[in-house]
Amino acid sequence: MSRRAKVLLGVAGFLLVTVLIGVVFGSAGENAEFQPQNEFRLDPWIPLELGPIDMSINKAVVYLLLACIATTATMVYIAKRMEDRPNRVQTVVEMAYDLTRNQITRNNMSNRMATRWFAFTATLFFFIWFSNMIGYIPLPVNTEEPVHIFGVDVPALALYAATANLSVPLMLTLIVWFAYHVEGIRAKGLVGYLKGWVPGGITGFAAIPLFVIEVISQFVRIISLSVRLFANILAGHLLILFMGGGLVVLLGVAALGVVTLPIAVVFFIFEVGLIATLQAFIFATLSSIYLGEATAAGH
Repeated sequence: MSRRAKVLLGVAGFLLVTVLIGVVFGSAGENAEFQPQNEFRLDPWIPLELGPIDMSINKAVVYLLLACIATTATMVYIAKRMEDRPNRVQTVVEMAYDLTRNQITRNNMSNRMATRWFAFTATLFFFIWFSNMIGYIPLPVNTEEPVHIFGVDVPALALYAATANLSVPLMLTLIVWFAYHVEGIRAKGLVGYLKGWVPGGITGFAAIPLFVIEVISQFVRIISLSVRLFANILAGHLLILFMGGGLVVLLGVAALGVVTLPIAVVFFIFEVGLIATLQAFIFATLSSIYLGEATAAGH
């Protein structure tokens, strides 16, 4: 049998199974009770308010704590067990260390700045990477639909990522944004730093609109840096949610799961294998670029 015939036979078999499931189970009708957006709602687990500030413990706080623990524990573990012949775990971490030290930091800053800010950019990379990766591990965080085990309500397994909440990437972005402006002012003085926002050789009235454009671009960086990370992680989780069963529940068509489930698996592998690491790399790299150009001699 030729390869083409095998492919056509496989597709025909897949469609036949889909039709049979549709005939057997039919359609349960649209499910108005299922609200996909609730998967990302942050219900307070331990209410804690300090005046107007809400410090309640919720699943986002737990995921941030897990990312902090994973980042710190990994670095401490490797630092205490460095060997002349490293094991596989140490080899992987050393590769990541080299990536953050040379590719991300030293390629985008002067040697002085790289020495000063390497720890920060490396921490950014590892923290965001762990936050993204933990977000693809099913954890018991779904308190809206608990599972009854021996008479006890246990939160159901669900996927969530702290970086899928805009407040987390935004706070990281603001830290980077203020940091590189402070470094630029320290290196050149306030006036010299602001003058650097206008390309060399541009004087007179023409410098005014260019300066205004540069001011706008500086604030746009806050949006671009934070929303890029947030949107990519949120979109990935939404696609997995809908393809993994959310669409079936919403429409009430069981046969649809035969088509959407393989797509969900592909999306999951793609997100874990590429997007989680790529977004951490992009965020850390752009942070290094901003820090480097703020202190560079030229614009």
